[in-house]
Amino acid sequence: MSIDQYKISNEPYYQPVSNEIDLYEAAYQARMPMMLKGPTGCGKSRFVEYMAWKLGRPLITVACNEDMTASDLVGRFLLDVDGTKWQDGPLTRAARIGAICYLDEVVEARQDTTVVIHPLTDHRRQLPLDKKGEMVEAHADFQLVISYNPGYQSLMKDLKQSTKQRFGALDFDYPEEQTETEIVARESGVDPETAGKLVQIAHRARNLKGHGLDEGISTRLLVYAGQLISKGIEPVAACTMTMVVPLTDDPDMRDTLNAAVHTFFG
Repeated sequence: MSIDQYKISNEPYYQPVSNEIDLYEAAYQARMPMMLKGPTGCGKSRFVEYMAWKLGRPLITVACNEDMTASDLVGRFLLDVDGTKWQDGPLTRAARIGAICYLDEVVEARQDTTVVIHPLTDHRRQLPLDKKGEMVEAHADFQLVISYNPGYQSLMKDLKQSTKQRFGALDFDYPEEQTETEIVARESGVDPETAGKLVQIAHRARNLKGHGLDEGISTRLLVYAGQLISKGIEPVAACTMTMVVPLTDDPDMRDTLNAAVHTFFG
């Protein structure tokens, strides 16, 4: 099983906002399971990619969803011309080869599915494959990382305390204005002035969270807007497509967001 296919060869662009890099490096040295908490599109996944690159470790990412079963994570028997053959799931593969396994938006998975990670997140560092009758001992370099957006989850979609208390945690949020402007300019190709206007619009929208909006405009959406503008799309149209329509269907809230867009690009 080659680990090279999971290695990140080129440095992902990541702009630190605090001491999260040092904290994560220390956690990895201790092989501490990590939990990244923060709003959608604020850079959690990019941070994991950057840290995997910096540490020189392979990265296996799983986008969790409500239909995901334990077998999707650990593996299953499959039929082929010779009969049945076991196929490792991404979590098992990561444990075997010493990869960082990143479960993105882990609360989207069913709670009975997330229980399978428990033996990997304490002193045992084991993964039982009940269907195969095998106990996988995690590679010395293996680390489990999970992420979720605590502000957006209902009581029905939260991690059990028995799961939370197996992880160290880092809080993420949208970067402060200057840093976010640098990120948007770098990632989208627009000039700093345009990037700054996009960030200002986002700040106004984020103040509406809980007052008509479930989520504010993410850094990811600002990059999308900048990419369209850099391709020659008129700024108001670019902002409407990426920063207004995706966020809400409420006509009044769209009017409010469009007014913010026209303040800077009208």
